[in-house]
Amino acid sequence: MTYDFDKLINRRGTHSYKWDSATDADILPLWVADMDFATAPVITDALRKRVDHGIFGYTKVPHAYYDAVVNWFKKRHKWSFSADWILYTSGVVPAISAIIKALTLPGDQVIVQGPVYNCFFSSIRNNGCEIVSNSLVYRENHWNIDFADLEQKAANPKARVLLLCNPHNPVGRVWTKEELTRMGEICLKHHVRVIVDEIHCEIVPPGKNYTPYGSLSEELMHNAIICNSPSKAFNTAGLQIANIICDNAETRNRINRAININEVCDVNPFGVVALMAAYTDEGAAWLDQLNSYLYSNYQWLCQYMAAHLPQLKVSPLEATYLAWIDCSALAQDAHTIAQHLLEHNHVWVSEGDIYGQEGDHFLRVNMACPRSRLAEGLQRIAAGIAELQAEQATQH
Repeated sequence: MTYDFDKLINRRGTHSYKWDSATDADILPLWVADMDFATAPVITDALRKRVDHGIFGYTKVPHAYYDAVVNWFKKRHKWSFSADWILYTSGVVPAISAIIKALTLPGDQVIVQGPVYNCFFSSIRNNGCEIVSNSLVYRENHWNIDFADLEQKAANPKARVLLLCNPHNPVGRVWTKEELTRMGEICLKHHVRVIVDEIHCEIVPPGKNYTPYGSLSEELMHNAIICNSPSKAFNTAGLQIANIICDNAETRNRINRAININEVCDVNPFGVVALMAAYTDEGAAWLDQLNSYLYSNYQWLCQYMAAHLPQLKVSPLEATYLAWIDCSALAQDAHTIAQHLLEHNHVWVSEGDIYGQEGDHFLRVNMACPRSRLAEGLQRIAAGIAELQAEQATQH
């Protein structure tokens, strides 16, 4: 079956966080990581059947749910684990917050790798912990890990957790098996636990695969807790379902207690149904076509940028549907650029400094939309950048 990702769907007036947050109806949103595509028909069909039942009480998660998670990762990502390792919750961010609560005490340090997903910061602060950045190294438009710095920061007795983004949001890296192993060994050596956010693991270009952290070795998995969800890949974030994978029974019990303390232990019946439908062969076929379309959008964006905004650099994309764009050739910082684009050109992009100081001269652009919508957004961005450069020229 062929799926149509070019179809324009009007999302205004649907209480969409992405589309209805702006008061100006002319704003084109290319910011929050939420796709403008309808989800896979296999999911819609399953949800429709569930709606037809007409009763939506408290949900008991069935054995088939756990089997779906286990079988999906075994078949698609060659990672085998036991259904007993799975804890479900309402989202990856609540999962991360609960795990940090379970593994740390106020005043402990949590290491992140900036620039990184901004909700990491609130999860750490809300648990009374200190944020320490093992900043990624940016050189010649590529992002890499500073292993010497990670070793130094993991050796601090206050360091308890490395919060790892795999694949990485916003820089779009898929960490290699060698990179993941080296990070894991450093953390194991210094008794630092690894929390791995793998929510973007399904959004990879054709022919590219991510390495599940849990597949590295038994020893490294025993020191790690993995978080994943079908929500990014299948555009079901509003259905609120995610999983925590942990092979350590004692740690799992502590996390389960934290999930209950944070009161994110009950899940949406539609989220359960959606996951079981997504993690099937039909869901996989839809996902493969989605990834091909998204990568074509990325290639189209790169061509447009090279032709119309050659002074800006797009980071190579190995995963996610988020273009990470270096604007350091411009005089203005990311906040100024993003505000100008929003106020004057009516296009909403994410300013890089919300992901840490390392993103101060970057913009993040969501490419998960029909190409005609992406084209319109890029035209608005190009017009805004031209205005900023004209203003700069007149000031000099």
